[in-house]
Amino acid sequence: MSETHDHGGKESKFSELGFAIACGVSLALGFGLETLTETPAVVPLGLYVLAYALGGFFTLKDAIASLRHGKFQIDTLMLVAAIGAASLGQWAEGALLLFLFSIGHALEHYAMGRARRAIEALAELAPETALVRRDGATTTVPVETLAPGDIVIVKPNERLPADGFIILGDTSIDQAPVTGESVPVDKRAVPDREIALNRPETVTAEHQVYAGTINGAGAIEIAVTRASSDSTLAKVVRMVSEAEAQKSPTQQFTDRVERWLVPGVLILVVLLMFAWVVIDEPFRDSFYRAMAVLVAASPCALAIATPSAVLSGVARAARGGVLVKGGAPLENLGTVSAIAFDKTGTLTEGRPKVTDVVAASGVDESLLLTTAVAVEALSDHPLASAIVRDGAERLGGKAGEVATDIRSVTGKGVAASIQNEAVHIGRDELSVEAGGVALTDEIKTIVERLRKDGRTTMIVRRGDRYLGVIGLMDTPRAAAAESLKRLRKLGIRRMIMISGDNQNVADAVARSVGLDEAWGNLLPEDKVAAITKIRDQEKVAMVGDGVNDAPAMATATVGVAMGAAGSDVALETAGVALMADDLAHLPFAVGLSRQTSRIIRQNLYVSLGVVGVLVPATIFGLGIGPAVLAHEGSTLVVVFNALRLLGYRDSGAT
Repeated sequence: MSETHDHGGKESKFSELGFAIACGVSLALGFGLETLTETPAVVPLGLYVLAYALGGFFTLKDAIASLRHGKFQIDTLMLVAAIGAASLGQWAEGALLLFLFSIGHALEHYAMGRARRAIEALAELAPETALVRRDGATTTVPVETLAPGDIVIVKPNERLPADGFIILGDTSIDQAPVTGESVPVDKRAVPDREIALNRPETVTAEHQVYAGTINGAGAIEIAVTRASSDSTLAKVVRMVSEAEAQKSPTQQFTDRVERWLVPGVLILVVLLMFAWVVIDEPFRDSFYRAMAVLVAASPCALAIATPSAVLSGVARAARGGVLVKGGAPLENLGTVSAIAFDKTGTLTEGRPKVTDVVAASGVDESLLLTTAVAVEALSDHPLASAIVRDGAERLGGKAGEVATDIRSVTGKGVAASIQNEAVHIGRDELSVEAGGVALTDEIKTIVERLRKDGRTTMIVRRGDRYLGVIGLMDTPRAAAAESLKRLRKLGIRRMIMISGDNQNVADAVARSVGLDEAWGNLLPEDKVAAITKIRDQEKVAMVGDGVNDAPAMATATVGVAMGAAGSDVALETAGVALMADDLAHLPFAVGLSRQTSRIIRQNLYVSLGVVGVLVPATIFGLGIGPAVLAHEGSTLVVVFNALRLLGYRDSGAT
């Protein structure tokens, strides 16, 4: 059917249904008077003509619109068939065709509208106004006037009007509308307002908030970081809406079939119209058979089979905190048999912790820690932050030292000065390159032992003296092991971790989450090569953070970004984005994609099967009326089958 046509909103949809019902009433009255009474023939005929006008109104509009765009679509075929029936004096059958086609059209629009409304409902989550503090006074302003830097007051149980971070107050926030998280997330104010305002990109998730989410019991103040049109919610709505227009591989296939099928149907119909030339029957019978075949072969169900499923699947995914950017990634995710995972921030928390502090012989542990904390306090590297945070905690508030002149040695560590002494912290290669003394056997032994246990090691040297080694580990996500089990149940045969960490670290993390394969020591270009190797063997998804893993995601069959809420890069990079920083949403996304693929296949079997049965049946005598019933029935079956996706439930979720 002409699913691309829009009759102008909710009111028009009701008008279309009203016209269809009026058409049916007029048809029933005409048929009743014709068969049950001796009413003059002109009266039933007038009612049939009225039924034609009512049932054909919207169909004619759609047909004219299609022809203006140079397209010969199914609406036109239906009109030709109805006119053909009238020309044979079969007004009742022609009116029945238009009635069933128009009511099928109206119900189809209603059903598809349900899927679209599931998407449009997202856009209505953000409030229209916000309470803003400006120049010491509070005022209510439209949300669209908010600008980065504005301070917004959010009362308990109110929806947040903008993306930003909390500067005052602690609360819990229901982020389900954006991230799909079922449990409210605790949020607290940033520790340093000025630093956060000057460098909003450094604010962590525990302080970030999103437009459209719901505040809990605590009153908070937030600093706005994005205009309303650029909020995470706005981008999700925009991308989900655009996804409808991005065709899946199956949709591209059915479009090609349609391009050949419609002309083929017309050629067959023309040939059948002249069947009387070769077989002994009147032209009237040949013409009637041709019209019946025209109805039977019109690919209404085929045209709507895939778009209806894709739209419903995308809408359901968005409601569950998963952004799917079109039919192609939706279908592709459902067909993968292998998944490659980045380690840091995907299988692990992305927040390394100090697990071991091993001082060299004759060195006090506090000297090792104060030296390391002083230097790493000047660095913004994640490992440095972990050493500062955990080291300060281990020191118990003891006064530290002050480092100066920090410089980074890419990929190897940092160098600085403390009391005119050179300090080097990093990998063993750093000590050699820095011109210091060679590593002692004791330090080598410590490093080897920690690495075997999966630790990332930081060697600390002050002057020519090795103070010891600090071991760190990025702990696996709590949900990782269970999520991987659920993925195996869904049919994912192979799961690989690819990481830039050394192989021992990669193996340790892989064992802890239940992975059989771990590939370590990979640079970004190596990750691309790894994905290419896997993709040559089977369809593979790449799961990462959407930033460092962008090339590998682009190489995979489909890229999946973790924790995409608030991240422009992640939203733009991946075909599928898990809005929450929660690996547990991946099995939901894969399961939904697989169910979507199944429903698309079911819809194709129904639509092509009905055409395959009806065409021979009408050639051998099946009338227009039964053909219309089967034809429109199959279209509605396809649409309502697709709508089942809106109620999809993740059976493995706890």
